[in-house]
Amino acid sequence: MIKKANFPSKLCCSCGRPFVWRKKWEKIWTEVKYCSKKCKKIKVKKEL
Repeated sequence: MIKKANFPSKLCCSCGRPFVWRKKWEKIWTEVKYCSKKCKKIKVKKEL
């Protein structure tokens, strides 16, 4: 069993929060940009 701390993580493009790899994203991990469906719906770009 792999510990959750060892999973890759990304920052959400909408809210800027970190999120970790999930099994359902196994084949499309490189394409995942949002942490949830809510953030995907909002699609607010974080200003730098």
